[in-house]
Amino acid sequence: MQIFSKLARLKPTVVYDTYWKFAAERQAIFFRRFQGEAHPWTQDPILEKHKFTNAYRASDRVSQYLIKNVIYRGDQSPDEVFFRCILFKIFNRVSTWELLEAALGEIRHSTYSFRLYDQILEKAMLRGKRIFSAAYIMASHAAGLNEKLKHRNYLLLLERMIRDKLPLQLMEQKTMKGAFELLLGYPLVGKFIAYQFLTDINYSRLTNFSEMEFVMPGPGAKDGIRKCFETIGDISEADAIKFVTERQDDEFKRLGLNFQNLWGRPLQLIDCQNLFCEVDKYARVAHPEIRGITGRLRIKQIFARNSQVIEYWFPPKWEINDRIRPVVHNSPNGQLMLITEK
Repeated sequence: MQIFSKLARLKPTVVYDTYWKFAAERQAIFFRRFQGEAHPWTQDPILEKHKFTNAYRASDRVSQYLIKNVIYRGDQSPDEVFFRCILFKIFNRVSTWELLEAALGEIRHSTYSFRLYDQILEKAMLRGKRIFSAAYIMASHAAGLNEKLKHRNYLLLLERMIRDKLPLQLMEQKTMKGAFELLLGYPLVGKFIAYQFLTDINYSRLTNFSEMEFVMPGPGAKDGIRKCFETIGDISEADAIKFVTERQDDEFKRLGLNFQNLWGRPLQLIDCQNLFCEVDKYARVAHPEIRGITGRLRIKQIFARNSQVIEYWFPPKWEINDRIRPVVHNSPNGQLMLITEK
């Protein structure tokens, strides 16, 4: 309570209101597309031109693929779920997962071979294929993991995690922070990556932590927080995220914003963390006078429409899947789910 009292006395910048307006409009775009409305889905020129993640992390294309096609498809034993999840997240790239599937068939830890995986990935690289996503900054080497090629070190890391029975250790943890610290104890795994890995593991049945329990801000979120507040004094960035997450209903009401949540699920700490990262980018154009930490003034990624259909499905333990209603249009088979989220 003392922390939130201190934060409540902070003087916000103009970007603080932009944070909530951005969240509401980005979520409105999600639902306009879900409902089958024609492009353009927004009158905001920045959101129309540039690529931004969804207000909810689990709604993004890569997260949806991970949940439906990686975590919940296949053997649900702890080692197999963990192996698939972390293997996917190491690269965080759908095309890399599908490359491995095309070469190996069903991806299983029980049939894993370092030599075979290495060959497939190295051949792809020699053909000029990118195998890692640019979404996260991933270290290439660490103590005890000094293979020349980056992907080899991560394969060895994954082997070590399974050998240590990490899936079972995570399942035994009582708190999200405890599970986070287990992941953080491994080479190549920094604080932000540990939090991202754990968030994805937590989509599975291996763990069942509340997404309101723990947060670890990344570099982009820290920059966004500095743009939203003139100073945070002796308060941590994590506490700043907790503060805004707890205030979401009040802030949307104060600004007269009609925020449509995710079929009854409010924004969680991970979502508000991501929104700080996204508003950092948005503010580079909307509020160039507020420089934040890095002082960047340009948004690199331009929005490109992706026509690939997404049929939204979330972790069953959230209990929201039965509330999702498809958009039905005339088609040869009578039904078509028109979802083309980026």
